[in-house]
This record gives sequence, C-alpha cells and structure tokens, in this order.
Amino acid sequence: MKYGFIIDNRKCIGCHACTTACKSEHDVAVGVNRTYVKQVEKGEFPNTRRIFSVMRCNHCTDAPCVEICPVEALYTREDGIVDFDNNRCIGCKSCMQACPYDALYIDPDNNTAAKCNYCSHRVEVGREPACVTVCPEHAIIAGDMHNPETEISQLLARQAVKVRKPEKGTNPNLFYIDGDDASLIPEATDKSGPGLWNSQARGVGHFAKAAEKMLNTNDDVDLLQMTIDNDIEAAYQRKDSENPNYIDVLTGKARRVYDTPDKGILWGWEVSAYVFTKAIAAGAFLIPFIAIVLGYEVSSIAKLWSAGISLVGLALTGLFLVMDLDRPDRFLNVLLRPQWNSWLVKGGYIISIFGLLVTIWAAMTLFEIKTGETILVWGTAVFAVLLAVYTAFLFAQAKGRDFWQSPTLPLHMLVHSVMAGASIFVLAGLFLGNESWMHILVPILSIALVTNLFTLVTELTITHPTTSAKKVVSMIIKGRYRNLFWIVSVIVGNIIPLVFLMLGNSQPLVIGSAVFVLIGIVATEKIWVEAPQRIPLA
Repeated sequence: MKYGFIIDNRKCIGCHACTTACKSEHDVAVGVNRTYVKQVEKGEFPNTRRIFSVMRCNHCTDAPCVEICPVEALYTREDGIVDFDNNRCIGCKSCMQACPYDALYIDPDNNTAAKCNYCSHRVEVGREPACVTVCPEHAIIAGDMHNPETEISQLLARQAVKVRKPEKGTNPNLFYIDGDDASLIPEATDKSGPGLWNSQARGVGHFAKAAEKMLNTNDDVDLLQMTIDNDIEAAYQRKDSENPNYIDVLTGKARRVYDTPDKGILWGWEVSAYVFTKAIAAGAFLIPFIAIVLGYEVSSIAKLWSAGISLVGLALTGLFLVMDLDRPDRFLNVLLRPQWNSWLVKGGYIISIFGLLVTIWAAMTLFEIKTGETILVWGTAVFAVLLAVYTAFLFAQAKGRDFWQSPTLPLHMLVHSVMAGASIFVLAGLFLGNESWMHILVPILSIALVTNLFTLVTELTITHPTTSAKKVVSMIIKGRYRNLFWIVSVIVGNIIPLVFLMLGNSQPLVIGSAVFVLIGIVATEKIWVEAPQRIPLA
C-alpha cells in the first residue's frame, strides 16, 4: 500500500476550495498553508492563459525532511504517508531547508513544524482527505497507488504525468496531469510583486507575524496602491532582472500572480554565528595539535589556553544553536531522542564528545598527568576535524538549497577552522608571551589563506547544474551580496592579511592580519548561510 495524489490541471479552476477545506480541517493558522493554489499567467495579451497548480507536501518515498529531522518528529508511515509528531519537534527548521517543495512551515500557535499529512486521521477511518472531498471539479485524486483497482492507479497507468524537481531524487508521490513547467519550476518565473491577488507573497515570514498583525488591526488597506506600487513602476523602467518585483508584460514572460507566503531567512544570524564559533572551537585545538605533531614543545599554559578557548567556543556554539530553535525548551531531544541519519544529531554528539575530550585534556594538563596524553590528543584531533566539517554534511542534507550541495564545502569549513584557530592564537600571544612554537602561526595562516581563496574560487566557478545554484552565485558575485563578498570577504578577509604577512613578521602586521581574517570569516559565513535561502523553493 502506498498513498499518493494526482492533481489534474485540466480540471482545476483555481477556486481555493482545497486550501479552505485544509485550513478548516486542521485549524491552520492565518498566513500559512498546508495546501494552496499557485497561479501563473502565460502569454501576451490577448493570447494569455492562467495556470492553476495545487501545491503541498509530495509525500516522497525518499523524503529528505525525514532524513534530516533530528528527533523523528517527521516519519514515513507504512502506507507511504509522511506524517509528523509536533510533540517531538524542536523547531530547528531543518526539514524546511531539506524539502525541495517548500511544503513545511512553522505553526505560529505552537512553534513546531507542520505540513499536509494526507489527512491521516480521515484515511484511517476510510475517508478521503478533506481537499479531495471538497474539490468541485474532482481535480484532486487520492488513493492507494499499489492497488490496480483505484482511480489513481489507473490514471497513472494511462496518463502522462509530471512531478516537481525529479532531479532531487526524492521520488515524490504527488503527480500532475497537464502540469506546466512555468508553474512547477520556481525559477521559471520571477517573484510576484505586490498586488490584489498576490499580497500574501510579501512579508509574511515563517511565523506569519505580518498576517497576525493585519488580523488584529483596523487600519485601512489601500488595494489600489498595492496594485500600482512604485516598486513595480520602477521595475518597468529599469527592467532589472534581479529585482524581485520585476514583471515583463511586453514579452509575455510567465509571471506569478498568486503565490505562497515568503518564509524569509529560516536560518538567520544565529546559524552564521554558530558556524563561526564552532570554527574557533575546533581551530583552537587544531593549531597546538599541529605544533605538537611538528615536534614543538607546547607549554602547559598554552594547552590550557587552547582548551579554554575551545570550551568557550563550544559554549557559544551551543547557545546559538539553542537560540535558533523555535522550541528551545526541547533542545535535549536531539541527544535523548536521536534520529541517527540526521547530521544535526551527529553534530550534537560530536560537540559533546569533543567538549568532554578537551575537558579531560585540560584536567590532565592541570594535574600534570602524562599517561595516555598522546592517544587522547590524537583522538581529540579527530573530533576537532569532525567538529569543523560536520556542518557541511548537515547543509548537504538540506536538499532544497542547491548551492549547499557543493563538494568543496567540507574543505571550506575545515580551512576556516584552521584560519580561525591561527588567528585566535596570534591574538592570544599578546597574553601568552612568545612561545617557541608560535612562529609557525604565520606560515599556517598564509597557507590557509591561499587554500581558502582557492576554495572560494572553486565553489563559485565550478559548473553548477541548477538554475537555483547559478542564481546564488550571481547574487554573491554581482547581486545583493557583492559588496560584502568582494570588499569584506575577499579583500579585507583574505587579500589584505596575505599582503600583511608577506611584508614581514612584525607584530602589528600579524595582529592586523588575524583581526581581518576573523572579520572575513564572519562575512563569508553570513553570505554562505543566507544567500541560498533567498531562492524560492516553490
């Protein structure tokens, strides 16, 4: 048994009855939807048409939201329905990043993830989903695809159907008859501007705060101004293809006229900050470890500084991780109710084990215990590397964000950890004094900077197979992030430090390099976390 949906676009009239029925059945909050009807206009007047496409969870056979969920709040039932348990959800929003179809949202009433669950409570008693029952044109067909007697099975056998984003390998179980790429592929149309029929596409966010504000106010809404917005008028004149309100009515380019609310940046500054502090925590141990491997004597004071910086970095990392959760009261579920396929769980245990090993190392150093130190140091180094790179694998599980699928992202994270560690010890040298091993900081930092520049070039120039990833690259190089990238990340964070280090080993130049490197890492991680999230998934 495997349940699925067919959306028959030959019949859909865009009445939104399915959206309304779903909201009523599940008491869905204002501003968010489990199912909605996307509307796209094609053609040039007078030869135009409007396409209606019902959007919702695809109940994928290989659901990436299930794989990335750290607490098994999302799970696949034996009948193929992808359901959720909001009593376990921690509100990490990983599922929203992993879903290529933008099917999940954060319920503003309980701050947990939610989505279409095929009306499983109705299916279990032999009834059809509410949207199927209410559709006046029988444009939504549901049923067991493995049963040859069902309508959905027979339609799949004799009709040509399409699925959304088959290249993602999720094996979706939502099929479209007469599906149009202009509607099914997000990049085929620009974001819709403000207007009477698409006003919900602006400023709602994943908490639906704007909708709640409108609900609780008596302020007048100027529909005429929404339709004839100055931003759209300016876009007509500029024909700026990067302007989200750009609409080319003259060429007849397909355009969205009714869309899902924009969820905005799901992983914000907290995630960028935790990637940065995590790099410091790993790097602060890796630098003395490299010195030990090279045969240098690292003093007990330097070891304690290394352990202290790592533990402070880990504490800040944990703090930022918890701050980013919409249900921070449940953060222990990651460790106590783990779903081991999720790199969020693996990362949680890597952080915990690394912190424990560093604490033991600090205690052994403090009490001058030498027995087993070599084994401990090498084991801790392994977890330091894992700490540095695991986020790359977590981002790779976020299949909705194509740019994060870069194979060089682990190297990106590891190099940033080495750069951060070397820079921190340059600054710590002001208090530690000049130890014999610290002269290796300059060559380590120089090599790391060259490697980082190579990694950035590779990540941005490697052939990107999808339009989404190409748009992110364009956004970084010549779009909204171009100044932050070129000025702060590249020039301040890499070029100037390299020049300073090449000019000599004078203390002011080396310290300046360290400060600039840390600033560059912060800017780069902000760009790499934010930019991919600005590409619409639906």
